[in-house]
Amino acid sequence: MAGNGQEGGRNLLLTLRFDGSAFHGSAVQKNAPTVQGALQQALQQVFGEATDVKCASRTDAGVHARAFCVSFHTKSAIPCERLIEALNAYLPPEAAVYDCREVPPDFHARYSCLGKRYRYRILNSRIRDPFLLSTAFRIPYRLDWEIMDKAARAFLGTHDFSAFCSAGGSVQDRRRTIFLSRVWREGEQILFETGGDGFLYNMVRIITGTLIEIGAGKRMPESIPQALQAGDRSLAGFTAPAAGLCLEQVYYEVPARL
Repeated sequence: MAGNGQEGGRNLLLTLRFDGSAFHGSAVQKNAPTVQGALQQALQQVFGEATDVKCASRTDAGVHARAFCVSFHTKSAIPCERLIEALNAYLPPEAAVYDCREVPPDFHARYSCLGKRYRYRILNSRIRDPFLLSTAFRIPYRLDWEIMDKAARAFLGTHDFSAFCSAGGSVQDRRRTIFLSRVWREGEQILFETGGDGFLYNMVRIITGTLIEIGAGKRMPESIPQALQAGDRSLAGFTAPAAGLCLEQVYYEVPARL
């Protein structure tokens, strides 16, 4: 049942969930626990040798995921259901594989991705909630979520998001198309959800920080189209903490299960 980790054989798509507070991001790092590192170690245990894993995206330390996708080729004949159980036996408790399916040979978790959907959770309360410490950003003062929702619509469509990304990224083309951008309230929690064909480095967190400033009355909603047009990072809001962010879905166009 050993796989060689090389091209050929089956091409498998795994979907994982993880608590980002336990990892220093998704991509492999030296001397730091990461999602990809933990998964590759689990694959090593199951297949008996190294496996070349392709990830749909990179997440920062503290960012969570309900649908983090990776793909890899393997010669192994282990059925998907058994592979899920085997990998989860070796993964740390903060991460789990919950879906495995065979995909076409040319499928690539990153390059076949059509888009992603993220959700950011804000606890809008004077009192902290111990159960949300690692999964929500607490704002103790009142936020006007309705104004935030109206302002969020300015992100819909195709724009240059240079003003809404952090320095350090190597991407040259910063135009992205956003098809979902909304804010709503559930009790003491305010949630921001966005979906698009791609996202720049810290883009969702900067958009969230901008909306928070608008909800707090520290910034006018008109500042969003102004920042988009100018492409100036200083015209957008702060970068919201990683803890409130979760990757909810990765979009692919794949045939029925092989």
